[in-house]
Amino acid sequence: MDIDAFVAASKPSWDRLDDLVRRQRRLRGAEVDELVELYQRAATHLSIVRSGSSDALLIGRLSSLVARARAAVTGAHSPAWREVVRFFTVSFPVVAYRARRWWIGATVASLAVAYVVGVWVARDPGVQAMVGTPEEIRQLVEHDFADYYSENPAASFAGHVWLNNAWLAMQVVVWGILLGVFIPYILLQNALNVGLIGGLMHAHGKADVFWGLILPHGMLELTAVFLAAGAGMRLGWTVVDPGPRRRAEALAEQGRAVMSVALGLVVVLLVSGLIEAGVTPSGLPTWARISIGALAEALFLAYVIVFGRRAERANETGDIEHAPDLAPTS
Repeated sequence: MDIDAFVAASKPSWDRLDDLVRRQRRLRGAEVDELVELYQRAATHLSIVRSGSSDALLIGRLSSLVARARAAVTGAHSPAWREVVRFFTVSFPVVAYRARRWWIGATVASLAVAYVVGVWVARDPGVQAMVGTPEEIRQLVEHDFADYYSENPAASFAGHVWLNNAWLAMQVVVWGILLGVFIPYILLQNALNVGLIGGLMHAHGKADVFWGLILPHGMLELTAVFLAAGAGMRLGWTVVDPGPRRRAEALAEQGRAVMSVALGLVVVLLVSGLIEAGVTPSGLPTWARISIGALAEALFLAYVIVFGRRAERANETGDIEHAPDLAPTS
């Protein structure tokens, strides 16, 4: 085969293909069809050139053209930064927003239990006696509770708190696959512990210490736990009531979406851990420490509401783009 004659005859179609690739975002319907046809032809030409010529420059140029045309025809992978931006502006906030009734319900129920238990413990000496001896309670309210936040270096403590809370949130979400039946139990245990300690601190005149140490980080931390619980219970309810879709499809979609919550909460709990390690035990006035915690909580809620509502109005579910079980098939 005369390779020079072949190149001369094929070059106009290669030039046309290169032009279409450069203008791929502005192509009309007929031009898109032409792009596909010329790409297929160029791929065949590349195979011919590779078998009939040793011209590395020609092979390299044609290989590059075919690769760019393939990306234009099949669609190039989204850059990593775009996926990160989509996660924090769409996937995570919309799943949190769509599950708001579940985690707001978990919040109200947990706080109600903690309040009832706290009042009960604070007002009933008999209950306090069942918790521990006077010496043990005195050690807790006067030393152990406050010392917990300052006995370790801030960086080490922040890392420990972050890993512990992130693991707890992940477990809560995963329990959703099993209908979420264990999630209320986990929330109940957490509410009982908070109510018990709060009641003991109030009963012994340490209410200011209790609220001054628990509120700065606790608002954001507990919101993250309640969000994980709400998303997990919503996933469990999908097993019971999948809606108009098949149960397996609904569970797969909701499961992928809920994993966005688990991953997003890793970041939220990191912020909470930093506040717990750096702000909670600091020498700042109590009002300043609580204000920092309240600001972090307000920013997070505003983020979920603004970005979540916008994504929901755009019919986003938090599922991955082009999910395999939702791809069209013939």
